[in-house]
Amino acid sequence: MRTHGWGGATPASDEEAIDRILDAADDAIEARGADMRIADVARALGVSRQTVYNYFPGSGALREAAATRSGLRFLEPLAEHLAGITDPIEALVESLAYTLEWLPEDRSIQVMLATDFTKASTRITSDACVQFGHAILAGLDVDWADLGLRDADLDDLVEYMLRILQSFTIDPGRPPRRGAALRDYLRRWVAPVLYAEITAHQ
Repeated sequence: MRTHGWGGATPASDEEAIDRILDAADDAIEARGADMRIADVARALGVSRQTVYNYFPGSGALREAAATRSGLRFLEPLAEHLAGITDPIEALVESLAYTLEWLPEDRSIQVMLATDFTKASTRITSDACVQFGHAILAGLDVDWADLGLRDADLDDLVEYMLRILQSFTIDPGRPPRRGAALRDYLRRWVAPVLYAEITAHQ
């Protein structure tokens, strides 16, 4: 662990250092959005920019790490919300709706979905994002195998869902749909894609 700076309160481990960097990044993203800079985070922590670079190679990587941490923290309430839903259509609609209603509360995820940081940055449909989404679908109470959907099919479904989330983040609509209106829209225009896929596998 690098011990220089930290405003006189040196982290006890690399893990603590990373958590504090990500906390500062969350604050910077809340204030500046995609314009968050390594310098903003370093200043908030009382360290040099190089100290932050020792843990994250650039601002894009730091933004992605902050978004990933937010996503992981979202998994538990999402799983609790979807528990007991065995119908695949309702699971799809509710998972998208619940996530879209949560997104305005999390600036880090909004920035990741709506911004292409650099050519080297993680895309919304990267392997890591798809694996993350796959884990969510696989953890639902839906029997995907009984419906004829295999791992590759779930990966494709995840990619589709990620693209839907990104689209709604970039332009949530005028006015943005919420509650029953959002769920009705998803059930009418998005759910038929999954229904057709399930039918094709029967």
